[in-house]
Order: sequence, then C-alpha cells, then structure tokens
Amino acid sequence: MFCGRHLLAAKLRPANIDGCAGSVEEVARIVVQIRQRWPRVRILLRGDSGFAREALMAWCENNGVDYLFGLAKNRRLVAEIEAELAAAQEQSQKTQKPARRFKDFSWRTRDSWSCERRVVAKAEWTGGKANPRFVVSSLRREEHEARHLYEKVYCARGEMENRIKECQLDLYADRTSAHTMRANQLRLWFASMSYVLICALRRIGLKHTQFANASCGTIRLKLLKIGALVRTSVRRIKLAMPSAFAYQPEYSAAYAALTAAVAI
Repeated sequence: MFCGRHLLAAKLRPANIDGCAGSVEEVARIVVQIRQRWPRVRILLRGDSGFAREALMAWCENNGVDYLFGLAKNRRLVAEIEAELAAAQEQSQKTQKPARRFKDFSWRTRDSWSCERRVVAKAEWTGGKANPRFVVSSLRREEHEARHLYEKVYCARGEMENRIKECQLDLYADRTSAHTMRANQLRLWFASMSYVLICALRRIGLKHTQFANASCGTIRLKLLKIGALVRTSVRRIKLAMPSAFAYQPEYSAAYAALTAAVAI
C-alpha cells in the first residue's frame, strides 16, 4: 500500500529514466579526484546489474578503471550454463545440500554492447531449484579465476553494503529530508562522523569484550542509550549509573582501553 506522498513521488518521477543515469559523469568526477591524490592507484568499480550498461563499461575500459558488475539473467545466458546447472542439480540431489558450478566465457549482447566481455556464471542448485547468477568484469582470468572472482571479489560488495545500511539504519543517516542540499550534506556528515566514532569505540574500547563484533545498533542500544544520574560541579561531571545496568564490565573495560589509548 502506498501513502499519498509515495503516489505523488511516483507520478513526478519519469518512468523512462534508467537507474544508472548520471553514473558515468559521477564516476568520472570521483576518479579524477582520486587520481589527483593517488595517480598510480588501481580502481575497481563494483555494482549490481543496474550498472552493467554499455556507456559505463566503455568509459571504464577507455579510462583504465576495472569494473565488476552483476548481470541480469536471460534465456540466452541460462542456456549457456545448462550443463553446469545439470551437474549442480545432480550433486545437490545426491548430497541433499546446495551445489554450485562456475563457468567463465566471453559474451556479447545482440545489440547493446559494443564488444565481447568476460562473463562469469554461478550455476547453483539450492532449495530444489536452479539459482543462476551472472557477473561481467574487465578483470583478467589470469588474476582471478571464476569462483574466486564471484565468491571473494564480487560477493564482498554485500559486506560493504552492510556497513552502509548500518550507518543508515542504526545511526539514522537516511534522514535527508531538509529543503536544501547543503543541510542534507551536513546531516550525512554528522552521521558519518558518528559512525567513525562508534567504529573506533568498537575497535579500541570493546576489542576484548562480547561487543568486539557488535553492530552499531547494538552498541548504541546496550552501551550508550542508558539511564544515568548526571551531577555537575565546577570541577567535574559525575555520572551515577544504575546498579542494575547489565553491561558494567564492558563499559568499564571500554573506558579503560580508551583512556590508555589517549595516553599513548
């Protein structure tokens, strides 16, 4: 169900605009700034299938930027890995566990791509059905074989997105509803700084506690969002925490570790 503002947004948004629109210009702008600072650094652009567009891939190829994008499946692509899917199905039925095979091949669309490109397919059989996935990349086979390219290089994108979601959901970085771009930028800057500080707290202060790998939301809820009696005087600020606070050891350990780190 859509509320009124969603319906209004849907009416105002042109239906024929590609989600990748403007990406070439933005990538070019960012790459220029990176290379001004680090001229010899190697850049890998990773994205989902919405970015597997001729304009963006051609720009990367012409400007020395590597890319690794998801590729939307279609009948021709699935037909290319029929043998691998059959082998995965046979193994899965024998072991009663998910099975996957990989295939590395050159591919070109019928009319939208200007040249052949490297495609890696994951032929997976899981939950009693096929689950094929595809990626397209400029990375050479000599550097990354098919399984490694998909599982270690491409799928690492998901962990990066988890960190972005952590900042958005746990620290409310998605609240960009101000009227001006400058105000929204300031909101994102504060949210980013909060994320950096909590990551430092987790890395330094909570290193040897049960919260060493906790999400920002867990740290905020269990260590920062607590009731306390605050007394202020000319010389000090005194916090009196409730005796029922369940994470006193972790709080004390974090305080000691941060104090020691500052003293170094």
